Amino acid sequence: MKVYKIFGVLVLLLVFSCVTNPITGRKSLQIMPNSQLNAMALEQYNQVLSTTKVITGTADAKKVENVGERIKKAAERYYRSIGREQDLSSYNWEFHLIDDKQLNAWCMPGGKVAFYSGIMPVCKDETGVAVVMGHEISHALAGHGNERITSAMIAQGIGIGAGLAMKDEKMRKVFSIAYPLGAQATLLAYSRKQESEADEMGLYLMAMAGYDPRKAVDFWQRMGDSSGARKMPEFLATHPNPEHRRADLNAHMERAMQYYRQYKGR
Repeated sequence: MKVYKIFGVLVLLLVFSCVTNPITGRKSLQIMPNSQLNAMALEQYNQVLSTTKVITGTADAKKVENVGERIKKAAERYYRSIGREQDLSSYNWEFHLIDDKQLNAWCMPGGKVAFYSGIMPVCKDETGVAVVMGHEISHALAGHGNERITSAMIAQGIGIGAGLAMKDEKMRKVFSIAYPLGAQATLLAYSRKQESEADEMGLYLMAMAGYDPRKAVDFWQRMGDSSGARKMPEFLATHPNPEHRRADLNAHMERAMQYYRQYKGR
């Protein structure tokens, strides 16, 4: 009887830990409390900022901040419209530009965003920044960090019930696996499935913020071309190949354009 009770509890935990993305409809297993993840993300984010040169006051820095604010407001408006504004209640958004030649950008749980100066010429303008911003913010909104930490816990044989009651020390250990300390903290290799979801979701978010989603295809073409004969940027390492990405973006374009027409000028 005790075995059945334990099994029942585990089933309930799995059910309540299965999260549905309100924009794409994709389901994923996310067992860690977002409040804990966001707190640790803030700690990690501040560590990165303290060990790098943060650019402020320039046209590019303002561009990152302005686009971030627009997409943040668009996300909040959408989540409020579907009655899920509570999903973003623990977010404390920050948008920073870091002086680094890498073609990279990322967003940690809780809305901690960083762009590297190396990616700005590829972005070209605010719309290009919006493509990247929407994509990276989508990783956070979709809970991809939580999902990857859940996968890390399962790989280590940490039980679901134990995970929900983990103390900070153990939690930090698991968090460090998904988000390594130091320079590697900026190189977050998500799965192809997660990258494709961030592409789709990011397309909708930029459209909701009033940016033309059709420009996303142009950006990703520039991003692919920028690697040339060099090693592929980490930003693209686990992404779909250019042909598949272009096809997927175009497949989602009709819905994105509906959002664009609906929200343009707001």
